[in-house]
Amino acid sequence: MLPAAAGALLASLWLAAPLCAQSPALSAQTRQFVKYAEPLLAITHVRVIDGHGTPAKEDQTVVLRDGRIASVQAHAPAPAGATVIDGSGHTLIPGLVGMHDHMFYPAPKVNPGAKEALYPEQGSSFPKLYLAGGVTSIRTTGSVEPYTDLALKQAIDAGKIPGPKMHTTGPYLEGVGSFAPQLHELADAADARRTVDYWIGEGATSFKAYMHITRAELAAATEAAHARHIKITGHLCSVGFREAVDLGIDDLEHGLVVDTEFTPGKQADVCPDTKLAAAHLATMSIDSPPLQQLIRYLVAKHVAITSTLPVFETFVPGRAPVDQRVLDAMLPETRVEYLTTRARVAAKADSPWARLFKLEEQFEYAFVQQGGTLLAGLDPTGYGGVIAGYGDQREVELLVEAGFTPVQAIRIATLNGARFMGEEKSIGSIEAGKAADLVLLKGNPVEHIRDIENVELVFKDGVGYDPAKLVQAANGTVGLR
Repeated sequence: MLPAAAGALLASLWLAAPLCAQSPALSAQTRQFVKYAEPLLAITHVRVIDGHGTPAKEDQTVVLRDGRIASVQAHAPAPAGATVIDGSGHTLIPGLVGMHDHMFYPAPKVNPGAKEALYPEQGSSFPKLYLAGGVTSIRTTGSVEPYTDLALKQAIDAGKIPGPKMHTTGPYLEGVGSFAPQLHELADAADARRTVDYWIGEGATSFKAYMHITRAELAAATEAAHARHIKITGHLCSVGFREAVDLGIDDLEHGLVVDTEFTPGKQADVCPDTKLAAAHLATMSIDSPPLQQLIRYLVAKHVAITSTLPVFETFVPGRAPVDQRVLDAMLPETRVEYLTTRARVAAKADSPWARLFKLEEQFEYAFVQQGGTLLAGLDPTGYGGVIAGYGDQREVELLVEAGFTPVQAIRIATLNGARFMGEEKSIGSIEAGKAADLVLLKGNPVEHIRDIENVELVFKDGVGYDPAKLVQAANGTVGLR
């Protein structure tokens, strides 16, 4: 570590200059959250989990030069002139790649007309909290304010505000029957095609089909997206998983628990009662032939699944931990409503969600064991118990609970997402030449996976951000901005 005086001198030098060759000049608003910005850094004596799912490597020296990883070597001295960060007792992992990481969050309950829910954009708090949690890249996976998401991306890329690298999904491709007034309801297949084409022109890099889309609309949207080399995912209900696969979908969100194709009496292009669908699914076993056949079909067709275990955990009575960090992030009114709803959920005696949650974990593990590509996200929706950054960490913990080793879970949450988005040459693992998107953790998540919550530094393009300052700036505002 540098002496305090030397560190202060260096800090004064970079305040008025671009941070490094790979990064834009940061605004004063962003610089207040930066702890390290020198062009040559060396993290010494650190344990490295490289994102490939291989065993951790001890006593490594990781050199960052001009925003990129210059070298990863065992027992190596820091190069001359480098600012040294002592990584003893710490673990370095790749920056998390959140693949279901919205920029919005549920508002306190409202009922505008016939609709049920509003999801205001958290344009101030969520970029900070994602980054503070070690999430250096996100796919927004459905937007209620696509222009806001695009503007946030531009501001982050320009260094005006702190936040993760954003891969912006267009507005939801929803059919008639949406429960949220912020979503456009597609009129027909032609409308689906126009919507996709328009938002690609505006800068969207992926699309998400939603619960009431029809097969014709999904087919048209998928064709339009693929014609422009854009992928499409879906949180489906009216269309079953196998139907969506046959129509060319690339990814399916949430996993088995939202697949309605097993619901008795399921009608084509109609979203059944989701409570009845869940209750029926909860009676099934992971070893049942229909579920095993579905897994084999998904794997054979190379369709990815995005795990969002944290949001489903909140539906299991009394299961989700009450995390003080999550409560501190919330607007006071939001905190009261969340805790009230959580108590109501905990009191449900006939909930199928304990069985469903276990089935989902088994499904995701079996899917990967048979060769499937699993991605990781958090989904900060539900009734508000899942918060940007913290939920991404919880997702990794729950993947370990589902049966994956810690290094496998970290790979799912890093390199798998990078590869799905075609970004594996620059992010997703700790290798020389890649962007220096890294998370320094206190402790050893191989032995104690909850150490993934102990984030001490987050590097994005070689710039080291102070998570405590990011959290402090965001606390008390989730639910408002």
